[in-house]
Amino acid sequence: MLDLTQDVRTLTAAVVDIESVSGAEEHLAGLVERALTGLPHLKADRSGNTVVARTTLGRAERVVIAGHLDTVPVAGNLPSRVEDGLLYGCGTSDMKAGVAVALKLAATVPDPVRDVTYVFYDCEEIEAARNGLTRVAREHPGWLAADFAVLMEPTDGVIEGGCQGTLRAEIRVTGKRAHSARSWFGVNAVHGIEPVLARLNAYEARRPVVDGLEYHEGLNAVGVRGGVAGNVIPDECVVTVNYRFAPDLTVERAQAHVREVFDGYEVAFVDAAPGARPGLTHPVAAAFTAAVGGTPRAKLGWTDVARFSDLGVPAVNYGPGDPNLAHQQGEYVTLEKIVESERAMRAWLTGGRKQ
Repeated sequence: MLDLTQDVRTLTAAVVDIESVSGAEEHLAGLVERALTGLPHLKADRSGNTVVARTTLGRAERVVIAGHLDTVPVAGNLPSRVEDGLLYGCGTSDMKAGVAVALKLAATVPDPVRDVTYVFYDCEEIEAARNGLTRVAREHPGWLAADFAVLMEPTDGVIEGGCQGTLRAEIRVTGKRAHSARSWFGVNAVHGIEPVLARLNAYEARRPVVDGLEYHEGLNAVGVRGGVAGNVIPDECVVTVNYRFAPDLTVERAQAHVREVFDGYEVAFVDAAPGARPGLTHPVAAAFTAAVGGTPRAKLGWTDVARFSDLGVPAVNYGPGDPNLAHQQGEYVTLEKIVESERAMRAWLTGGRKQ
């Protein structure tokens, strides 16, 4: 059993010690479901290994607090341990500390000033097709209906608005095969990628301000594929590039920009995901910012806030973990950050009232 009333630091350690690598969240999801089903102020539902629990108080506004249950594979970093105010273990930062905060709030804030939907979902760390949030949005969209959402991704206790979009493209350079002993009869496609790399080296990334937050884009080579055999001049070489673009661009406009940068080359897009605007102008978001404090910053990366954006729900990232520690063998979270995150979220949900 998960005791959701215990100190949030102890609860975090308990959640961390329940192994839940992507695709194997069933045990943890079952414990979460049983703990939330036993709370009279919540209605709990389950889809696969995603658990959704909602208050139904008839408030004028509804907010979502969401976090993923899965982690990257364990790397000899379980069970958890505490040293010098730090909790070490797989998933401590990304993002079981945030999950524990949400679970604690779900259990101990029975009368929030806004209706709340708590979402604990599976398979965030692997391919998008298996993402539990995507499945719920497709099969039970009403479960995610809200005015505002908070994704408890690790942000080191700072609100991070929106997220960048991302796309990958393949830039193809062609040549002509020949025997390497008589290379002058061919055209070396690997040598031919030099102008592509030169354009990348000379590229000046945009730093646009979107809804008051500055994003920093990036266009980079992330892979090179070429070569036929050790004695053959290659007739093809492909440079894979990744473009991280600010949320003021659609996927289509981002693709058009990449085509412009590599004008004259064959460009094939491999995948793409849109970004999400910060969503900080909504009155509910303003109240959240006031409760948490600090100065919001742009999210430099892609997160599931984009999925909420697709549903028309403005969303931000906020969690006690440090994103720079995510997926590391020595991953940890500062215990005091967990306490502070719970305090701030509780103040937001209760309007400062004691519960």
